[in-house]
Amino acid sequence: MAGNSQRKGAIRKSGKGNPTAGSGGRVRRGLEGKGPTPKAKDRPYHQAHKAAKRAEKDQARRPKRRTTSDAEWIAGRNSTVEALREGVPVNTLYVAEGAERDGRLREAFALAADRGIKLLEVTRSELDRMTGGAVHQGLAARIPAYEYAHADDLLDAATANAEKPLIVALDHVTDPRNLGAVIRSAAGFGAHGVLIPERRSAGMTAAAWKTSAGAAARIPVAQTVNLTRQLKAYQEAGCMVVGLAADGDVRLPDLDLADGPLVVVVGSEGDGLSRLVAETCDQLVSIPMANQVESLNAGVAASVALYAIAEARG
Repeated sequence: MAGNSQRKGAIRKSGKGNPTAGSGGRVRRGLEGKGPTPKAKDRPYHQAHKAAKRAEKDQARRPKRRTTSDAEWIAGRNSTVEALREGVPVNTLYVAEGAERDGRLREAFALAADRGIKLLEVTRSELDRMTGGAVHQGLAARIPAYEYAHADDLLDAATANAEKPLIVALDHVTDPRNLGAVIRSAAGFGAHGVLIPERRSAGMTAAAWKTSAGAAARIPVAQTVNLTRQLKAYQEAGCMVVGLAADGDVRLPDLDLADGPLVVVVGSEGDGLSRLVAETCDQLVSIPMANQVESLNAGVAASVALYAIAEARG
């Protein structure tokens, strides 16, 4: 018994009585693995983690996408059929009760059926009211409100494709057909989007949709409250900004910025670029013309410039 007591007393106690003999429990636990190393973005003090947090804050600050104030109506047999042919997005096709079933009406019904567009028959007075008294000839279509992209989305589209940004910005272009033509050219020559001012500018109306010939469904259109400020933001992001102007100091064939990150600004046919926008541009570029009296509208000027840039980019 005395020997047993002596052996028990030889074992020292520490803390709450945990044995500390040899390289016991605590040392063993300290040598145990702590699992796989966390990813860089999950380590609080790593640069990747901080960058991810900054990106989250920037995304939270980014305004939501804007939409047009309301849906729009296309009224009249010819206009409605043309819109359906061109792929303009249509929510519902409306026909007045008792409307004559001619060839245009039958084609509209067939196109609507092919695209799965809902067809509703309403009274003529109700169709008058819905279209605001337009001459609808018993046929009208309702197109949805357009959802505009954020200006930064256009840069993101280029990054996602590992391409150098190419953006077309419009300055006081008020004809929606010109806007549609620019969108069509931008899509055809590999641009990543079109930027328009929120005010004093054509928006994505039915006319713009029709002129774009479906390209508006393939390329984003962004709105900005202040065009000059957004152009400066693009410059800070690494883009060069060039404006098309009849008195530009660089001829389009001599433009040496074409193969880099680029924003091309197109002004209105009558007034050209506004003063602040022209002063913001890194270069003003002219399109050589045989007759200086002639001028190109925004849609044609954008097409010529984008073709030259596409050629330079190879």
